[in-house]
Amino acid sequence: MEMTPPILLAVPNVSEGRDMRAIGAIGDALAGPASASDAAGASSPALSGDGARAKRVRMLDVHSDADHHRSVYTIAAPPGELADALLRGAEVAVRRIDVMSRALLEGPQQAREQDAPGQHPHVGALDVAPVVYLSARDRGAACAEALVVADRIGSELGVPVFLYGEITADRGVTRAELRRGGAGGLAMRMRGGGDSHAPLSPDFGPARTHPTAGATLVAARAPLVAFNLRLSPPATVEDAGAIAARIRDGGAEGLPGVRAIGIALGGGAGQVSMNIERPLELPLVRVIEAVRAHAAVASAELVGLTPRAALAGFPEDVPLPGFDPDRHVIENALGS
Repeated sequence: MEMTPPILLAVPNVSEGRDMRAIGAIGDALAGPASASDAAGASSPALSGDGARAKRVRMLDVHSDADHHRSVYTIAAPPGELADALLRGAEVAVRRIDVMSRALLEGPQQAREQDAPGQHPHVGALDVAPVVYLSARDRGAACAEALVVADRIGSELGVPVFLYGEITADRGVTRAELRRGGAGGLAMRMRGGGDSHAPLSPDFGPARTHPTAGATLVAARAPLVAFNLRLSPPATVEDAGAIAARIRDGGAEGLPGVRAIGIALGGGAGQVSMNIERPLELPLVRVIEAVRAHAAVASAELVGLTPRAALAGFPEDVPLPGFDPDRHVIENALGS
């Protein structure tokens, strides 16, 4: 009896949240074979794809943010098709996004608004490309797919790839460690500078950052929830940073599996930007309560999809603009 391959998710994050043409081109590449305009004259193996296979890739969500200068895509596909889709999207991101020039800017005031560095930490054009398994029995398939993606990005696109998270259980490498100092800081550590004089070596690909696209971080993981809370005035970005430090895992009021930073939004508003890494154990209502202990919350934002269980008891008095349960709850989006 032939076994049905599992459906895996991928949540590629690219460092572009303002150029809608680039965001659209990357989305088109992820969803199917490269368009004629993007594929014309291209010889990269990343762009050679079978149209029938690509039809099995489902684009579940695209979330772009100009303040963060970031777009987050959520796609679903069986193994093999998922890797092909990620390579198509990565090839377009590498060609269209220059993070290394941004890293040289001393401040947004010295750049055109479109080029000003975003608020979100990043090290690459395709910054992170996690492969997500939805059940424990599919963990092996997700790890194998992540390794294929990492190898192909390094060998076919010439971008160094670092693994992080549970796929590096023997070393315990975290995303935050790799992002320390941004693209410029990572490039320096790869040259042997910084705290350690031993050059930092990628797991796949060249030993130096790509001249424009930087590096890419790849993982295999269970679902997490990317969740932001906008604070009400008079709370500031400094307040957001202080709250983030208190509630993140390891902080004075640390919540397990919560990664949090303070972000400045347009108009001077402060935002607590978080990854909830154990959403089945820590519903979003508990995160909201922890933040509300220090400041009023104006609204919430979901970036990508969430497991249904994470929304249990979500406060009715916290606006969640743009939320559509049919699209943004994983079980509903996949029809399960």
